[in-house]
Amino acid sequence: MSRGDGDGWVTLPDGSERWGLYGAAGVLLHAPGIDGETPHVLLQHRASWTHQGDTWGMPGGALDSGESSVAGALREFGEEVDGELGPIDVSAVHRAARGSWHYDTVLTRSRAIRPFTGKNAESREIRWVPVDRVTELPLLPAFGEIWPLLRGALASRLDLVVDADAVLARSGGSGEEAVAELRDALAGLAGSGVPGDVLPDHLSLPPLHLWFPRVHLVTDAEVAPVPGVTIARGTASADAAGAARSPGGRAVLAVTDRTGRTGTAAPEWLLEKAGLEPLVHCA
Repeated sequence: MSRGDGDGWVTLPDGSERWGLYGAAGVLLHAPGIDGETPHVLLQHRASWTHQGDTWGMPGGALDSGESSVAGALREFGEEVDGELGPIDVSAVHRAARGSWHYDTVLTRSRAIRPFTGKNAESREIRWVPVDRVTELPLLPAFGEIWPLLRGALASRLDLVVDADAVLARSGGSGEEAVAELRDALAGLAGSGVPGDVLPDHLSLPPLHLWFPRVHLVTDAEVAPVPGVTIARGTASADAAGAARSPGGRAVLAVTDRTGRTGTAAPEWLLEKAGLEPLVHCA
């Protein structure tokens, strides 16, 4: 990857042009308002000289070759927005595909509203906007098209509860070393994301490209938590934790050998469809 090697225009088959030789990505940051409840999103008022300028959208730009959507979106955010981002939670990625070109929206959440301003000439203003007032602004057309879906996805999260014994029985492993290997593989999955098209339909999550799960590993083995994975011990049961979607948008999927009800998936789903099998080499 070479810094800035993604800058450039792509002409699509319909004759329209898009910025980003390898696609583009942006950050849609949301946070509770000052009252602690009313959700807000951070939007950018684009300078009039930019493509489809004098409209509102999210900070973002071209991806460099080999750069992930999350890394590229956060880099662009840092280049265009002045202020301390602080701790954020990355929940999902929405992909708007136009032939071979795509724009990825990285959904992130901050615990509270922080002050931000424009950092370069691309922005006329950076502003926190209540979600129910976003459509009052002249939106960048592409952002306006996907905003209804994005708004509905802001509060959604995927929690993955994994029964270590059930998964290791499928992969042929046992013991604390095998559990630790599974834990580390799950941490990688939490960071790389689960493709939305392999998730069970009964979760009723918005149709997004990637979901970054919060992983809870159920085991009695003496292993420590790692970033992206918490450890649930003793009385915790993966199939019991597989609850239906809550009103707050939290979808829980339990990976267990006791399947057959809403909110559960077999270990084969995790190992095969979620792509974990190449990462788990239990003997």
